[in-house]
Amino acid sequence: MPQVVTCLLLQNDKLLILKRSQKVNTYKGLWGGVAGYIEEYEKPYETALKEIQEETGLNQTQIIFIKQGQPESIKDIHEGTTYEWIIHPFLFKVKPKTNIKIDWEHTEYQWIKPKDIHTYNTVPHFKEIVQKYLLQS
Repeated sequence: MPQVVTCLLLQNDKLLILKRSQKVNTYKGLWGGVAGYIEEYEKPYETALKEIQEETGLNQTQIIFIKQGQPESIKDIHEGTTYEWIIHPFLFKVKPKTNIKIDWEHTEYQWIKPKDIHTYNTVPHFKEIVQKYLLQS
């Protein structure tokens, strides 16, 4: 079962969401966080940092690690294909006055209030991760 990271990035209490491009293999056009496959030789935290750099242009000096959640297994059927993933969630804060530079994997990004995530068409389990790590008291 593929293992992936999903990174929640916060700045001024707003969550960064990215819209997946038509060039990616899965979940085209859906909103999510920074995400990517964990390679055999990588630890999840290393993958999180690498994916943040690739997908947003942010380096380690521009973000602050907050927490790593427990891995979660999900199963999803999207456009007739069944996917099973192990998701490793991460939470980071983005330092003020930091610019986002998205790569080819995304067509746009937005900073939103976490409570508004339900109004977006997101990749599987993303709303649940936002709920668990940002909206529970």
